[in-house]
Amino acid sequence: MSTSHASLLALAVHLIVVLAFGVTLAANRRPASAIAWILAIIFLPVLGILVFLFIGVGKLPHYRRERQREVNELILSGSESVTQRIVPDTPEWLASAVHLNLNLGALPMVTGNTAALIESYEDTFTELVTDIDAARDYVRVAFYLLVLDDTTKSVFDALARAQLRGVQVHVLYDFLACRSYPRHRQTKKALAQMGVEWQAMLPLRPWRGQWQRPDMRNHRKIVIIDGRIGYTGSQNLIDSSYLRRENRKRGLHWKELMVRLVGPAVAELDAVFVSDWFSETDHVLEVDLHTWSDPATLPVSDGGSGVTPVDAQVVPSGPSFDNDNNLKLFVLMMQNARKRISITSPYFVPDESTLTALVTAASRGVEVELFVSAIGDQALVYHAQRSYYEELLRAGVVVYLYHAPTVLHSKHFSIDDEVAVVGTSNMDIRSFSLNMEVSVLLRGREFIAELRKVEDHYRAGSARLGLEDWLERPFHDKVLDNLARLTSALM
Repeated sequence: MSTSHASLLALAVHLIVVLAFGVTLAANRRPASAIAWILAIIFLPVLGILVFLFIGVGKLPHYRRERQREVNELILSGSESVTQRIVPDTPEWLASAVHLNLNLGALPMVTGNTAALIESYEDTFTELVTDIDAARDYVRVAFYLLVLDDTTKSVFDALARAQLRGVQVHVLYDFLACRSYPRHRQTKKALAQMGVEWQAMLPLRPWRGQWQRPDMRNHRKIVIIDGRIGYTGSQNLIDSSYLRRENRKRGLHWKELMVRLVGPAVAELDAVFVSDWFSETDHVLEVDLHTWSDPATLPVSDGGSGVTPVDAQVVPSGPSFDNDNNLKLFVLMMQNARKRISITSPYFVPDESTLTALVTAASRGVEVELFVSAIGDQALVYHAQRSYYEELLRAGVVVYLYHAPTVLHSKHFSIDDEVAVVGTSNMDIRSFSLNMEVSVLLRGREFIAELRKVEDHYRAGSARLGLEDWLERPFHDKVLDNLARLTSALM
């Protein structure tokens, strides 16, 4: 065979492979993602195909998705008598948002809650210890990162004390995430010595039949005490440096926001934990969705600073659901904002619908602000995020860069004066489709006033990004930003 014939044959094979992958990729995938994969396979055929086969195909195993459906049906049947209330003076669009969330995540909006925001990294651990030490029946803990270190030792000690006095303690952590950080073995040893029940979430052990796309992770952070008190938000159970040597060299530390809930919404957070435990163990823990359903048993505010009444709806999301639950809620909220949108997200890599909703809101006169970090801990995400700043700034979005060496890791989103979301979800494609997340939709003017104070603190600790200065950044930064943006669509 001549060289020219061999070249033509190789080209034909390449085109057939690209066409075959193109047809496969086009099915049930975002167009931008499909195009990015096709380009990767065209220009880097061997590497592109290998990477695609590793992280580009597959969903959660069928049994996991079936278990999620079973839990959803159980929750729906148990929550029929739970009071769902939309206060008459709430925004007109909120009823449709609540209905959307109920259809997607199976949990209603419930009244009679109180909420308190915790800004301090150390205060979160202090309050956790206090509440765990008061536990009488059970403590349930799930963190994406759960590590025993000098900072978190007090929480582990509180869990050990609870176990010793007969409280049932269940612990979940993400398998892959925790293995990539220091002190993983010491943490597992400590959990075993306590005698608590613990499981790694989404384990990758193909020899045990445990396998799924390795980039699908459980990113939730949930603590439940006796079904009465619940925590969720951005903070992991780990030192604020995240223990990485390179982080300590750079002096990095993480700034977080957690919400402490009391009331019927705690049972909804509990239901999310129970669904994760069921997925990992095939065992259903008890959760009482009727707790607080009697108005006489509704919680009374403890009078603490920043404790406010709220209506709340827990919104679980992730690849165990058939829809991008968090994405649909976020876009609906943006489209209904009338005065103000404030977003805090450490990893802001929006899909087309999110970006369009934000730019459109700014163009129709809504005040839109975005809080992000001036520095990043993940190079590809950091540069991909920066590639969106120009379009946002031209549309009138105000971008604040939180000063180094702090990584602003909080994840919350508020519109106008009455509605907000606080939880574990970033405003990026990974959190929308690949990570298991939990968000809480919160309605209450007093709560939003407290959240505004947090946003004011961020603003005071940030520099406002100007369009002219941004356009003058070095050429090599622009190249890196735009290249990283292309890779962000590979999912």
